[in-house]
Amino acid sequence: MTGVPYSKHMYDDGPRIVIWETTRACALACVHCRAEAIPHRDPRELTTAEAYALIDELAAWGKAIFILTGGDPLMRPDIFEIVAYAAQKGLRVAVSPSATGRLTARSMAQLIDAGCKRISLSLDGATPGVHDAFRGVRGAFERTLKLSLTAQQAGMELQINTTIALHNHQQISEMGDLVMSLGARVWSVFFLVPVGRAQREQSLDAAQTEQAFAELYRVAKHASFALKTTEAPHYRRFVAQHEGMPARSEGIGDGKGFVFISHVGEIQPSGFLPITCGNVRDRSVLDVYRNDRIMRRLRRPETFVGKCGACEYHDLCGGSRARAYAYTGDSFASEPTCGYIPRKLAALAGI
Repeated sequence: MTGVPYSKHMYDDGPRIVIWETTRACALACVHCRAEAIPHRDPRELTTAEAYALIDELAAWGKAIFILTGGDPLMRPDIFEIVAYAAQKGLRVAVSPSATGRLTARSMAQLIDAGCKRISLSLDGATPGVHDAFRGVRGAFERTLKLSLTAQQAGMELQINTTIALHNHQQISEMGDLVMSLGARVWSVFFLVPVGRAQREQSLDAAQTEQAFAELYRVAKHASFALKTTEAPHYRRFVAQHEGMPARSEGIGDGKGFVFISHVGEIQPSGFLPITCGNVRDRSVLDVYRNDRIMRRLRRPETFVGKCGACEYHDLCGGSRARAYAYTGDSFASEPTCGYIPRKLAALAGI
């Protein structure tokens, strides 16, 4: 955001991040799985040819990072050809595989040869017991540490993904130290949204979320990696409050600089906001992103309900639209885990 001139709706022209759920097949059984992954591939998945058509459109657009996720992308036998095609077309490609036996030094080398620049691995606890229980597989913690080292040795940029929820929110400092010790370039922190297998009871409340933000902020101050959050745009509000950042800077969010393609081609604001606005099999991704009624409103936070619409940080933050939908059924409702009271509402209440 720094150095980017403010414009009212700067992401109206197209997404900056496109995530494609290549498959829902995965060998793991994670308790929070958004995709509700299954052991075998769905025959309705996008074909290789359909994947190439999607890549062609994104390459013509030319402004998006292309992230391949799942399930486990390595469950697709054509994944290396798809990565190579995207890289040849000039897209910046990242892959988010599962820490299973399919991810080896050989498969990492194949990804690098195909043109993958970054790999993301998940660590959801600072200790084996916490991580393995969350991932549903004993030994997953140690396997992930070994794979992180393998990625580094192969010359691949490493990103660590962590889902923050009740099981680990008191381990944030220890997690930060672990991520730093692994030499990761990025620590991507997901605040749990009760969608898929994830349950609302696992989520943090507003007070716990604010405490987690404070701990993340302390970690970020001395970290060797970049820290970013997913489904926690109110962390940007927290940072702005502490660093004097402009409240009206633009921030990416669901349907706002970000779009998700499901394994069967559904176009959605994000993988955590399962509102289907079209399908790549019969619609252009850019057309749906730019013109769908829901997508357009997601980029207009001043129209949101309650305190999110009234908040002076609504452009920078806007709240998690996915979490609002999961809690209320209304994707334009207030962020349920934000304890901040906007100045306008505080003044009206005499606070």
